[in-house]
Amino acid sequence: MTGLTINHYLILSAMLFATGVLAVTLRRNAIGVLIGIELMLNAANINLVAFSRYLGNHVDGAVYAIFVVMLAAAEAAVAIAIVLNVFHHAASISVDDYTELKN
Repeated sequence: MTGLTINHYLILSAMLFATGVLAVTLRRNAIGVLIGIELMLNAANINLVAFSRYLGNHVDGAVYAIFVVMLAAAEAAVAIAIVLNVFHHAASISVDDYTELKN
């Protein structure tokens, strides 16, 4: 049995990214949209690490993936704070209810 090739990682990443896109487009819950964005960022991380590994065994892809993880953590913290603030004022986290963000 042969080992994993870059094609396996690319297929996994494509499926994960497609799942994230579906979650962002089909979900009406703000938390579900955030989860979809996280799935898409994780798909990008898989690509970064896979290409780094298979195109020369460099650590550049892993370093970029760490930066993406830090960006995702900061994005999640800010987004959750915004969602909680909007929920406090509107008592709903449905994205359809937030067509205008004014007082």
